[in-house]
Amino acid sequence: MTSAINPPSELTPFPDHTQLPESDGTFVKNWQEHPQSILLTDSIQPILQQRHTDGHYCIGQDLGIYWRMTDPPERGAEAPDWFYVPNVPPTLEGVTRRSYVLWRELIAPLIALEFVSGNGEEERDKTPFTGKFWIYEQVIRPAFYGIYEVSKASVEVYHLVEGQYQLLPANERGHYPITPLGVELGIWQGQYQNAELPWLRWWDLQGNLLLTGDERAEQESQRAEQERQRAERLTAQLRALGIEPEA
Repeated sequence: MTSAINPPSELTPFPDHTQLPESDGTFVKNWQEHPQSILLTDSIQPILQQRHTDGHYCIGQDLGIYWRMTDPPERGAEAPDWFYVPNVPPTLEGVTRRSYVLWRELIAPLIALEFVSGNGEEERDKTPFTGKFWIYEQVIRPAFYGIYEVSKASVEVYHLVEGQYQLLPANERGHYPITPLGVELGIWQGQYQNAELPWLRWWDLQGNLLLTGDERAEQESQRAEQERQRAERLTAQLRALGIEPEA
């Protein structure tokens, strides 16, 4: 079978996300991809909710981005391990997206991330029409493209400038500013979901780590415990002076 880019017409309208395959039949290449995606999504939610008070944004996790019509259809899709698109509704006519179809939605992702399972050649492949790097740079065109290698505890971030990706330099914290989103991206060594690994994580532009919901709850619990202990010490000091604290 051959692949082709077909122009839209009244007789053969381009399909939408409900008419295209959800998967190419492959499976996740390593166990760490799923928790890594959850970590990125969970920790950035408060930022996105502040930036999109109308709720208009989309996060994809191993979700196909259709960029051309092919036979079979799934050959015309690329599936970043994680991506974010601003200013699109969370559902389409009340239906949750099965894929992200560029010729229907037109808005490119702001950032797309790939988690390397092999040696990284696939994620850096610039072969026209087939290489991932080429497809992201020349067709899908997210403003930022990140290649994360857990085995090397590293991430490369590229910024689209005048139609070409330029390697973004790290700042003084070793992070990569994603300025339109008001965050930095970098490597965090720590434990998440019972695994000690160099995880890919977000920070704000002041260098404060963006916490997950569980981390925020734990931080609040520790704060409450510290306040309880402080109150107990104060009560004990007052009683030592013969003063009964007010209830």
